[in-house]
Amino acid sequence: MVFVKIQSRSGEILAEKLDIDGATVLDLKKAFQKQFPKYYPDRQRLTIDKTVLYDKDTLEQHNIKDNTTITFKDLGPQISWRNVFIVEYFGPLFIHPLFYFGSKLFYKEAIVEHTPVQKICFLFIMIHFLKREFETVAIHRFSNNSMPIKNIFKNSFHYWVLSGINMAYWIYRPGFTSGHVPACTSTIGMTFSCILWVYSEVSNLLTHIILRNLRPAGTRVRKIPYGYGFNVVTCPNYFFETLAWIAICLLTGSLSAWLFTIVAFAQMYQWAVKKRRNYIKEFGDAFPKKRTAIIPFLL
Repeated sequence: MVFVKIQSRSGEILAEKLDIDGATVLDLKKAFQKQFPKYYPDRQRLTIDKTVLYDKDTLEQHNIKDNTTITFKDLGPQISWRNVFIVEYFGPLFIHPLFYFGSKLFYKEAIVEHTPVQKICFLFIMIHFLKREFETVAIHRFSNNSMPIKNIFKNSFHYWVLSGINMAYWIYRPGFTSGHVPACTSTIGMTFSCILWVYSEVSNLLTHIILRNLRPAGTRVRKIPYGYGFNVVTCPNYFFETLAWIAICLLTGSLSAWLFTIVAFAQMYQWAVKKRRNYIKEFGDAFPKKRTAIIPFLL
């Protein structure tokens, strides 16, 4: 058993002698929760000299002995990343059928028959977000357990509003065939867009499976990914995600679809650049520098 001192970032002593009955940081967090019940493990951020202590780390790994001083930060009420994604993707899955089947609620004239473009887009968008929900539950392995629950409203705006309300309202309005941007309305153009969407969605799924297989369950292990798409791009999953939405844009010519796609790409580009930088920092020369961040040979 080890006794440690827990202090706040301001230096206030929270626990003079916290006894830890275990060998991991998670055991330490559970011991702290016993004294302060509202601070469950995911809500705690523990550091020693600015070095973050992760749940799976051992006490020996950080040389934690009797009287070691550990700094505590309250991260606030948390929600798991898995639940965050489930909530985010539920928005479009609820909103698109609402507009598609409930046209009388939103438009002056009811839709008697949806146009081919509307039917295809509704099918593609529903499959896309159902796929995302499946990946969230069955495929993704998260490097972080949770995030502050207050952030879920900001995160959900992107999906509930931009790809939900704003896109659904314009695409499913009576008689819609194309928007203000030129669309692929010919048979050849629509066929190309559909093939592009299917290819992109399947490719996105394959890259997510590769990433899953790199990280053993319950760990934060990071490895350099190789294989489908990864040999030329750091984040091919983001690249294929963008292509899938470009296919929707080409089918509809809708400004709302283009708006969502551009905003999504801008965010994914920032994530991809950060991931590439982190790979280089962690793996050095072992990481192939020729890999661009998100678009092959360009960005």
